[in-house]
Amino acid sequence: MLAEIGFVSVFLAFVAALYAVAAATYSGRIHSERILLSARNAALATFPLLLIAALALWIALIRGDYQINYVRSVTDPQTPLFYRITALWGSQRGSILFWALLMSVFAFAALLSNWKSDRRLMPGVIAYTMAVLAFFLFLIIFLENPFERVWVRDLPSGEIGIVDSVLIPPDVRAPPEQRLVENSQGLNPLLRHFGMVVHPPMLYLGFVGFTIPFAFAMAALASGDLSTNWIKATRRWTLIAWLFLSLGLLLGGRWAYDVLGWGGYWGWDPVENAAFLPWLLGTAFLHSVMIQEKRGMLKVWNMFLIIGTFSAVIFATFATRSGLVDSVHSFARSSIGMPMFLFWAGITLISVALILWRRSRGELRDEHHNTGLLSRETMFVLNNVIFVALTAAIFWGSFGAPIFSELFLDSEITLGQEYFLQVTPPLFLALFILMGVAPVTAWGATSLARLGRTLLIPLVLTVAFVILLIVTGTSNLVALIGYGFVSMAGFVALYEIWRGAAARIRTHHENPLQATASLFTRNRRRYGGYIVHLGITILGIGVIGSTIFQTERQVTIQRGETIAVNDTYQMRYDNFTEAIAEDGRLMEISQITVFKNGNEVAQLRPRIDNFPDMPMTIAGAHSTLENDFYVLLIGWEEVNYSAATFRVYINPLINLVWLGGLILMLGTIISAWPNETVPARVTKSIPAGIGATA
Repeated sequence: MLAEIGFVSVFLAFVAALYAVAAATYSGRIHSERILLSARNAALATFPLLLIAALALWIALIRGDYQINYVRSVTDPQTPLFYRITALWGSQRGSILFWALLMSVFAFAALLSNWKSDRRLMPGVIAYTMAVLAFFLFLIIFLENPFERVWVRDLPSGEIGIVDSVLIPPDVRAPPEQRLVENSQGLNPLLRHFGMVVHPPMLYLGFVGFTIPFAFAMAALASGDLSTNWIKATRRWTLIAWLFLSLGLLLGGRWAYDVLGWGGYWGWDPVENAAFLPWLLGTAFLHSVMIQEKRGMLKVWNMFLIIGTFSAVIFATFATRSGLVDSVHSFARSSIGMPMFLFWAGITLISVALILWRRSRGELRDEHHNTGLLSRETMFVLNNVIFVALTAAIFWGSFGAPIFSELFLDSEITLGQEYFLQVTPPLFLALFILMGVAPVTAWGATSLARLGRTLLIPLVLTVAFVILLIVTGTSNLVALIGYGFVSMAGFVALYEIWRGAAARIRTHHENPLQATASLFTRNRRRYGGYIVHLGITILGIGVIGSTIFQTERQVTIQRGETIAVNDTYQMRYDNFTEAIAEDGRLMEISQITVFKNGNEVAQLRPRIDNFPDMPMTIAGAHSTLENDFYVLLIGWEEVNYSAATFRVYINPLINLVWLGGLILMLGTIISAWPNETVPARVTKSIPAGIGATA
């Protein structure tokens, strides 16, 4: 019964989405409010219908309805309740349903919140959002149906045939329950981690969220309303999508660090990179639209950026699910690869054609032209160029070179970490330089003398910070250069906040805390952006430290023996035990004690979890702000566990990566929070140029 309910709900949502596309398109042609309202109602109906479908699959997962193939593929009787719930997105079929559900949620919220204020854009918004949703529902119904059940049929030869079908075919019966239970597979062990439980929903929310600004942009092109209305309508949607995508990437890195057992958090894996591409283009778009809002410039560029972001979202979804690349992050090869490729190529080409058509009509002409090299417009353009260059370099290394070599050279070329570590650092360094310079430049033009005066204090603080690093023992020239440019961006952000607070203290006689709070209350976008820059600075320092100064050592220790790992840390192997977990896996656990300069600081239990199909190496880690002592169990003496082999990593400053990510989240939330209306008299009382930024 659950399978029928879920399937029928998905089918009705598919019909509603197709009707919404047709009705919205027709209403835009004849300007019929009645038909447009009908299209909106059909679009809104997809959310409750898909919620019913998802609930049906959730109930089947929780109850253990193993006749449903998807339930049997991701759970077994030993699967805990928590992982039964999260198994909805634990494999391809369920994850596509979950993707569609989230798409319907975003469309539902956008149509309700923007219905009155952006009525002229609604036909296009409904048509594009529902077209995307209809495509994914098509995949569910015809290619990757999570409600498909297994049936058995007695054949004339006396053998038993297997039939996979959602609905009950003639002359079949359900297989014995015990046989279904015996064939249940359980959730992939790699997914049994909190980071991987939360990582996919956050990533999907980011992916789906970017559909909304894309739909508004296409609606603007279709309707001819090419003012900044579509940008203002979608700014908060873009920030929300960017927030979720950032959080998804951060959680994915944490999962890799905790579960994959190689001592790092970003391995330049193709699927990791595929999810990073829309983040890069989305970040460029967030900065670039400010120029159009302020100066009426870069209209064509902004259209290409949001199309590129959405195209990267669809490509990332395609790359993960098509079998295009082999990755620990990807799903198995399936039949949806070609339809997804055609959809990706088709919607990208249609969108580009719309831009070129409007541009040829002169309707995307900029209202102003750039007036100087040292202007905020120029800084943002350079910022965009670097983001696009990063996107191109990462795409080529991850997909372009392997695909090109296979198609045209009849060989397989794979560019590894060495390629990315050579190509991307200079581009990231240039981004941090612009992060330091752009906020203190003015719209139109900035004199070199004024720029120098504004940057003086941040530069002095940067030099002092680098000198402090040298005095405390940092001698690596590459690291010092990286720390210098990255920290300058952070000092500029802090300095701009201080300048704004100082202006309020002078003009409003507020105390420093009140002045700072007022800044964030009255201009969340500007000062939230500074917090984002500060978070990226801290994250960047963590990346430099954990990449350049990471040390690795593999050691074999006798039980009771203490050895020195480096000049600071010592480690003692205490014991070895075995245990059976609630889900049936065998855990082989070593117990070690960690000392720092002779003083005990932690007792760790690195272990190996033995699942039926694969072993998983779970690290033990002692974390401080300074570094992580990260240890993996590699092997042991089988007879009496008298000796064990460990691989130890010292990861300096790695926790700044997670801390910087959290600060970035905070800044984004501040920026996306609704602004209070600032009275004109208050605006006029703040001196011009104080704290100005993007």
